[in-house]
Amino acid sequence: MLPHHETPGSSSSTPSAGRPTPGPTSGDEAVRHRPDLQDRAAAALADAGGAEGEADGRAAPGAGPGKAPYPTAAQDARIADPAEMSAEEAIARIRKEGLTGRQLRMARRMANKHGLSPTSDIDAVRQLRLRGIDPFERANMLDLVVPDTGQEVGDRVQLPQTIPTETVPSTEVKRPAAMPRPPRHREIFEIQRDIARRRRRKLLLLAARLFVFVMLPTALAGYYYAVIATPMYSTKSEFVIQQADTAASAGGLGGLFSGTGLATSQDSITVQSYLTSRDAMLRLDQDVGFREVFSDPSIDPVQRLPEGASNEDAYDIYQDNVQIGYDPTEGIIKMEVIAPDPAVSADFSRHLIDYAEEQVDGLTERLRNDQMAGARESYEEAEERMSAAQARVLELQEQLGVLDPTSESAGVMSRVTAFETQLAEKRLQLQQLMDNRQPNQARVDGVRGDIDRLQTLIANLRSQLTTNDGEAASLAAITGQLRMAEVDLETRTLMMQQALQQLETARLEANRQVRYLSLGVNPVPPDEATYPRAFENTILAFLIFAGLYLMISLTASILREQVSS
Repeated sequence: MLPHHETPGSSSSTPSAGRPTPGPTSGDEAVRHRPDLQDRAAAALADAGGAEGEADGRAAPGAGPGKAPYPTAAQDARIADPAEMSAEEAIARIRKEGLTGRQLRMARRMANKHGLSPTSDIDAVRQLRLRGIDPFERANMLDLVVPDTGQEVGDRVQLPQTIPTETVPSTEVKRPAAMPRPPRHREIFEIQRDIARRRRRKLLLLAARLFVFVMLPTALAGYYYAVIATPMYSTKSEFVIQQADTAASAGGLGGLFSGTGLATSQDSITVQSYLTSRDAMLRLDQDVGFREVFSDPSIDPVQRLPEGASNEDAYDIYQDNVQIGYDPTEGIIKMEVIAPDPAVSADFSRHLIDYAEEQVDGLTERLRNDQMAGARESYEEAEERMSAAQARVLELQEQLGVLDPTSESAGVMSRVTAFETQLAEKRLQLQQLMDNRQPNQARVDGVRGDIDRLQTLIANLRSQLTTNDGEAASLAAITGQLRMAEVDLETRTLMMQQALQQLETARLEANRQVRYLSLGVNPVPPDEATYPRAFENTILAFLIFAGLYLMISLTASILREQVSS
């Protein structure tokens, strides 16, 4: 049985999926990188392929199994490299590989990326393979690293395969000497070493910056607080400002809030502001020598008041060493006084409490004076008007000569009544005499005379009540004038009584509005230094320096990014 012999152009050639594909060697790499070597290799393979084909044809009839090479060995050797076949044959074999549309599109994109001009997707695969590029192989940086054994990987698959490779007798011609593989592993190693060097340099720079800007200032602050700083003693005290009245003495909302700190919140805030003012500092310096205490050379330079310092410098020291807080919910004022000596600290605290009490009294004194002044003025005015009305009544009594016009009028009216009674009796007596047939004329004349005299007397008395005689006013006029003066006097008296009552009420109200300072915690000098707190202050300094460094670093990074973009 004759072996089946095929030519390179036979249509019944074995599909590329079933033929073995040799892996690239160092010679292949050299040929791919040099087009002149590709042309010479293609020509040599063509000549060798023809000679081997003739030899195969002559040896085939007498050859048995195992005696002759594989029938398609020469053909497979020729088609193993796309440079050894024509473009049509290569395209036909690539088409028989059954590549997917995704693979073909990937090959077209890669061909465009490498500056090729393929006529189709399959032609793109062919041209890429001619360049020694596998369009379907994923890029992997580990493939670029040569193993330490020094052996080349000759059986690595560079093209897609569908069946395992088989070892067949090779009929390839001897390729030119392979060019040495470029030392990519050395470049990668240099890159990695450069990256590591940069990382170490950045870490060293970061450590140096942290040391300079965070650790060193923190260490200096800790050394100052632990060794250099002068011990300070703190004296604490608490007091509250209260009203004189109680909740039961006030009504409405005043009684509701009088027992809380809201009733005296304004006074407490005012006292707090005064104790932290320059006036309080100057009084304290005048009374107990505040500047002299903090100018002592034994105090460290940071806390010491320099010689010849201004009032502003002394006030800064005062604010640092006198801390006053107010709790609005409870109405308690808390004061902390710091000094280099515990006795001096307690003395400062007692003097400041005295200043606060004087300030409270001064705040309420003006209110009391205003209330009392208004009530006193009203009372004095009412008293003057009552005195004037009383003087008017007395003047009318002296001028008219009547002490009590009502009594005078009553006396005149009683006399008129008595005379009218007598007149009625005389008229009755005259009527009796006239009833006689021969009345006694003398008695009749006498009775008539009495009647006339009584009538004249009654008329005179009545005229005294209502008619002026030119020398003295009538009793009616006198009574009217005196009555008006007396009514005015009574009115002024009532007004004076009301003014007096208002004065007493104002005095009571003023007493209710009096504030007084009640001391809750007495200033007691400490027996141990309160400040400085070395550990807490050092931790706080570390956090502050670290926060500042972090903010500055973030700001600088953002600015660099903005400038570079």
